[in-house]
Amino acid sequence: MSQRLSHASSPAIEGDAGRSRLPSRRSEAARSCWLRPGVIVHDPSVTVDGLLIEFAAELRQRGFEVRGYARNNGAVASDGTPLSIDLASGAAFVEEPNAAAAHLLRAIEEKADLFAVGRFPACVDATREVGLPIGFGPAKGLPVLTAIAGQSIHHWHSFVRREGSMVAPDRRSLWRWWGLDKLYHDLVLGVAEEEITRIACGQRWIMVEGRHGAGLAYLPRHPRELIPSLPSLQRESLRTLARFSLSWNPLEAALGVAAINAHYNRFDLEGAQGNGVRRFRKAPGPVVVIGAFPGVDSILPECLIIEKEPRPGEYPTVAMESLLPGCRGAIVNSSALVNQSLLRILRLVSHQAVALIGPSTPLTSRLYDYGLAVLGGFIVRDANGLAKAIEGGALPKDFARFGRYVHLAEDFALAG
Repeated sequence: MSQRLSHASSPAIEGDAGRSRLPSRRSEAARSCWLRPGVIVHDPSVTVDGLLIEFAAELRQRGFEVRGYARNNGAVASDGTPLSIDLASGAAFVEEPNAAAAHLLRAIEEKADLFAVGRFPACVDATREVGLPIGFGPAKGLPVLTAIAGQSIHHWHSFVRREGSMVAPDRRSLWRWWGLDKLYHDLVLGVAEEEITRIACGQRWIMVEGRHGAGLAYLPRHPRELIPSLPSLQRESLRTLARFSLSWNPLEAALGVAAINAHYNRFDLEGAQGNGVRRFRKAPGPVVVIGAFPGVDSILPECLIIEKEPRPGEYPTVAMESLLPGCRGAIVNSSALVNQSLLRILRLVSHQAVALIGPSTPLTSRLYDYGLAVLGGFIVRDANGLAKAIEGGALPKDFARFGRYVHLAEDFALAG
């Protein structure tokens, strides 16, 4: 099993945040990199540097690596020179010539998750200085974020041609641009480097227990190839196991999700009773349920159920492309987090309330920014009893004896 989420640490610039000395040649990392640009389009009378600084600080607080800078609105040095904020540290500095290019090279060398610079001309100069392609490449590109006044948007189009995204000047739009593909990475970054006390594995479910909680995940197939590795994996940290959620191997992914839940679904976590499905009873239109739950059709009589093996009156999985874009809410079985179909579902729903329901759901507000409004999961009370039950083949209907189903919900309104 391979390890993931490694970050290199080889600075491209030295010294203070504002120093602009460039390396004499681009590294291999720079030569293989490409850019995924986005621009915040704003009214000419309004500055958005503060929004960019706040967004970068939030990403940094979650554990993402951010590089670049933006103007600290109104702040000046002793000589009256405007001050900028280094987005990697939050420190103030005076911008020097070629500062943007130096920060961009630093972002590439350190494999940052985001490069941002508030002034559009500086962004253009930086990308031209390092000579990186925009909008194409063999691997994932480096997200680049800048800002421009609406009256100058033609300059943006000339810069990116047919690539790039325009972003409204608000937090939710920034997160939408940031991308669903960061969801698993975000979850992993929040997991502690703490010891694992137990891994219990059955034919259909796996449980990982840490010092403060126990997490579950559905196994999409028999774990015979995983079982021999469990004794050695139990000696790893919780975060190391959480990294396996990024794997395309379904058993590794299940192990990773269980480790994620062991961190977030703490024994002492408080939440509203039940799985949260009832919050969708007042939806002004069709609610799509992906992966039926016992009794869901009695709570939501008009819901449209999608199943891998549909019964009469239900829809096959290929119907998601037709049903989700026009729905007024979606309820998704948490197994979608394990098999990585969740991201596809969230892209199809777009702007409607989505619930992730089931024992594999991580109960963390980090997920709200990726389009999930309701999180219904499981809090373990009796880890010893549940471990034995899972190893004996217990199913979710049996889990309630060993814990409680609760849900968290973001403030949202079901769109009409």
